[in-house]
Amino acid sequence: MAIRFGYTLMTEQAGPKELVRYAIGAEAAGFDFEVSSDHYFPWLSAQGHAPYAWTVLGAVAQATERVELMTYVTCPTIRYHPAIVAQKAATLQILADGRFTLGLGSGENLNEHVVGEGWPSVVDRQDMLAEAIEIIRALHSGDLVDFHGEFFQVDSARIWDLPDTPVPIGVAIAGSEGIDRFGPLGDHLIAVAPDADLITGWNEHPDTTSTGDGARAIGQIPISWDPDRDTAIARAHDQFRWFAGGWDVNADLRTTAGFAAATQYVRPEDVAESIPCGPDLDAIVEAVAPYWRAGFTDVALVQVGGESQERFLAEAAGPLLDRLREASGG
Repeated sequence: MAIRFGYTLMTEQAGPKELVRYAIGAEAAGFDFEVSSDHYFPWLSAQGHAPYAWTVLGAVAQATERVELMTYVTCPTIRYHPAIVAQKAATLQILADGRFTLGLGSGENLNEHVVGEGWPSVVDRQDMLAEAIEIIRALHSGDLVDFHGEFFQVDSARIWDLPDTPVPIGVAIAGSEGIDRFGPLGDHLIAVAPDADLITGWNEHPDTTSTGDGARAIGQIPISWDPDRDTAIARAHDQFRWFAGGWDVNADLRTTAGFAAATQYVRPEDVAESIPCGPDLDAIVEAVAPYWRAGFTDVALVQVGGESQERFLAEAAGPLLDRLREASGG
């Protein structure tokens, strides 16, 4: 299977109309799929945006024809009730003519605290996610659903508009325990690091829903392309230094001020070591390569900086995709 390369609709760094325009440009540039973050807050105030991802994706579904679409990722447990996520996903799949995948994860405090339901422990968040997926699966059957679980209740619910193509579910996984728990529940694996053991563990697990040629392993990597390397580094430091914290930290911080404080000692050169910055397309290819070597089938690029998107799509995306496909054997 040739690896597929995606474009990230980063809702934290662009407004809704701009995101739809970038989605159209990314399809024209040749990306295979597009993923959208689903946040109530940006990571840092410098990013400056946080439109509602599902409205944006509905518009993108109508504005594009070929690219696959995906949430990367939605938390279906606190800010949203899983019954509502099931309805949204079914509707979006209809609008997208079968191009949509529902990416799910256990969320971050930054986005979920806004509804005043508190921030559960990681163990409870994982239990809630498993229960939510069970509810979504049941509702996507078209049956009338009653559900009384530990965390959620559904009373006589049914989704009336179901797509002809069922909605595949990807689940964000971080380790072997996650594979044991969510392999039987999800269709595809989502991961943020090029960990070959994770891919092998998923595909060899006896109870995973979809393995081998049918399974997708979907990763994501930030880049900061710009004709001027110093500009690229400065932009990445200003808007993406939160990335240095790691997900164990990022999941629990509550506000953009918290992320600013947690990353106040991250230097521009530190960011440049973890994110490829500047005009060198070969350096970007080298940074992405560990993903396909680890067995990922899909990698979404995040171009840092809302103001940089149009130039990136017009000048760099096409040549970069050509080099990525050549290097990955695609």
